[in-house]
Amino acid sequence: MNKTIILMGIIFGFLAIVLGAFGAHGLEKVVDSNSIDTFEVGVRYQMYHALFLLFLGSWDGLLQKQKRIVFIFVLLGVLLFSFSIYLLAINSLVAFNFKQIAFVTPIGGTFLIIGWFLLGYYILTKKQHK
Repeated sequence: MNKTIILMGIIFGFLAIVLGAFGAHGLEKVVDSNSIDTFEVGVRYQMYHALFLLFLGSWDGLLQKQKRIVFIFVLLGVLLFSFSIYLLAINSLVAFNFKQIAFVTPIGGTFLIIGWFLLGYYILTKKQHK
């Protein structure tokens, strides 16, 4: 499980760098500045959570079941939040109206919040071994 979490952190980090460069250098000529700002929000949150996953996968302070639960919430959160934002930011470039799926963005954000909450809860309620 730890390798999977770390690998997803690496993949999300890698993609955040690639998408950030694309947003900064490729999109500026084809979408307005508000769309670029929106795209950058998705990149920023994706990178935050890539680092979150790297921490989660390398830290031994949680049970594997707890790590898996946090991982699933963060994974789904990034996919729904950041990737829906990317699609919304490029909405003017494609025929499909991605505004129809905009409802998934706050669902993804809620999953991210739950992931952070659960990490804190698990840490704070962990029984200390003496």
